Amino acid sequence: MGGLVEQQIQRATDALRKLDIAEAEVVSENDRYINGFEVTIDETCTRILVRRQPAASDLRLVIAVIKTITDLERIGDEAQRIAKMAIHIAENDGVFHNRYLGIIHLSEHVIKMVHDALDSFARLDTDAAFDVVRDDEKADIEYQAVMRQMLTYMMEDPRTISECLDIMQAARAFERIGDHAMNIGEYVIFLVKGKDIRHISIEDAEKDILT
Repeated sequence: MGGLVEQQIQRATDALRKLDIAEAEVVSENDRYINGFEVTIDETCTRILVRRQPAASDLRLVIAVIKTITDLERIGDEAQRIAKMAIHIAENDGVFHNRYLGIIHLSEHVIKMVHDALDSFARLDTDAAFDVVRDDEKADIEYQAVMRQMLTYMMEDPRTISECLDIMQAARAFERIGDHAMNIGEYVIFLVKGKDIRHISIEDAEKDILT
């Protein structure tokens, strides 16, 4: 499921950069497979909870898996949203100008975050998980930069408003993907260390857990 989600984000990015309708449609079609994985894994976890009644670290593992697949499914939804923006721009004879490259940099950042989050889960690596959580702030900064650029372009040339609004929606989707990757990093820390860091600063969490 994680591998397919990574593939979906990359395909959505490619569809946006190239304004490739066919590639965007593949992203939309593949979303049902992600939904299917979520249902299957969720049902498996439910059976484990009912039949095995896991405790301690085993229970944390099941909880972390349930939470992670929810975030992965939502990442898939955001990839589909990006693909729809690519189709909308292409169908309106839009052009992906070099001035829009900021969103590609943002996409590359969040793709790496998702990959690193899944890798930290597979290896139960809390150091890597903390890196993912920390990276979300950088993704937010890149997102804000893209939004400011789009507002500037729209004010300078009202003819770009439609395209810029689509780019802004896609940027918001990438930013949300980064948030979901951060969530997965937090689940890894919960799984390994038994600490919920969702509502404390990253500095306090590291001080409490890594020292």
